Amino acid sequence: MGTAVSIELGDDLAAASLSDLIVEVCDWFHLVDARFSTYKDDSEVSRMRRGEVTLADCSDDLRHVLDACADLWRDTDGYFDAYAGGPLDPSGYVKGWSVEVASTRLLEAGSANHYINAGGDIRMRGHHPEGGPWRVGIRHPWEADKISWVLAMTDGAIATSGTYERGGHVINPRTGQPARGLRSVTVVGPDLALADAYATAALAMGEPGLTWLAKLATDGYESAVVTDDGRAFSSAGLPAAV
Repeated sequence: MGTAVSIELGDDLAAASLSDLIVEVCDWFHLVDARFSTYKDDSEVSRMRRGEVTLADCSDDLRHVLDACADLWRDTDGYFDAYAGGPLDPSGYVKGWSVEVASTRLLEAGSANHYINAGGDIRMRGHHPEGGPWRVGIRHPWEADKISWVLAMTDGAIATSGTYERGGHVINPRTGQPARGLRSVTVVGPDLALADAYATAALAMGEPGLTWLAKLATDGYESAVVTDDGRAFSSAGLPAAV
């Protein structure tokens, strides 16, 4: 998946059980990487890009992801586009979705208190092992050793999309050029797959994304944004720590 993943379990379970849960989550992420990677020649996505397989030949997971990407394309007025860079690349949805699935599986397996971080896409449930909510620092988009916000949550998702690490990797599908106007977009909500996609779409929109993000609050998705010229905005319901 091109990133580091950290998993923290805060449940009072036997060590062997906790270890098994970690192994199962890691196996899932390796499967996702093997299936959806745009860098591995034998992945389903790569084979589809070359026309070697059709949608009917693909896994249920890939069909779900492509359906979700199509829905998001409509919901974002085309700014979330798995084809924005040319060939199929559903990465803007897959990472958040895979973490959301992992979290659901952990919950079903008995882990009610956990925290998964995949390159800044975070899903947490329950409480921190020391009590209280999980606390998450949102990185300052110019100074890596500083933070812009600290969020506190017991159940929810946090996704951040920005240009400060990978440069102009998000494409504005209207222009075909790297997105401009916003340097960091964080979206907080109940589902990481959607939060991740919404953050990507808003970054692609540029400054008009500020108005679009404000409308998402009615669906339970709050946001925090830093523009290219250093202005900071956050929605009223952002779960900022006191």
